[in-house]
This record gives sequence, structure tokens and C-alpha cells, in this order.
Amino acid sequence: MNNPSAGSSSKQRTGSSQPSETSFKRKRGVFQKELQHMMYGFGDDANPLPESVALMEDIVVEYITELVYKAQEIGSKRGKLSVEDFLYLMRKDPRKLNRSTELLSMNEELKQARRAFEIDEDKLKKAFEEDEKVDQ
Repeated sequence: MNNPSAGSSSKQRTGSSQPSETSFKRKRGVFQKELQHMMYGFGDDANPLPESVALMEDIVVEYITELVYKAQEIGSKRGKLSVEDFLYLMRKDPRKLNRSTELLSMNEELKQARRAFEIDEDKLKKAFEEDEKVDQ
């Protein structure tokens, strides 16, 4: 029973929002350096085999793609995609959920610090300009 439409993938994608295996083309090697560093951090050689990095990249890209499709399906019920959709998908994995919320809160703190720095910078610039006007 050969089914030509079944494809070579062991997983069949469902839903109309997901591209077929043949229409999904991506640029390879985009995350090569980052993955090499991560693999080294987790105990691999400092220069892992290119085949290992390529395999890891395929796994990571497939995971992220599937996560985005699932989040998109959840978000489409409300009409928009949000961070909460991704957090909802990670709810059963406490490590991922905790790390994600930690990174999100850290990102918010950085945004506030940048805003405060920009405000302080603007105040200093205005004060400096006023001092120059007074000196003239």
C-alpha cells in the first residue's frame, strides 16, 4: 500500500495553516554558530561535527516551527497571536515555562532600564544645552 501523498516524514502535518513538506524550504546553517556554542556548553567538543550541528539545527527548527503552528492555532481562536499562547503550550513542562517567564520578566526589566536611561540622557542633554546658552 504505497501512498505517494504520504511523504517520507514519519509525522504527518495536520491543518491548513501548515505548509507541506515540499513547500517548506529554509536556509540551512543560520543557527550554526549559536548551536556549536550551545553544544559545547552542554559537553560536546568545542568544534562539533558539521553533521551533528546540522542535525541539531533540523531538530530545533522543527520544534520551533511546530510550536509556532500550535500557538497560531490557539491564537486564531481569539484573532491574534500572543506570548500567552506560547506559555500555554509550555504549561506541562515546568522547566521551559519557568525559564520562559524568567526571560520575559528580564526583558521587561531591560526595557524599563533603557527607558529610564533615555529619559536621564534627555534631561542631561537639555541641562547641558541650557548651560551653554547661559555661558554665551
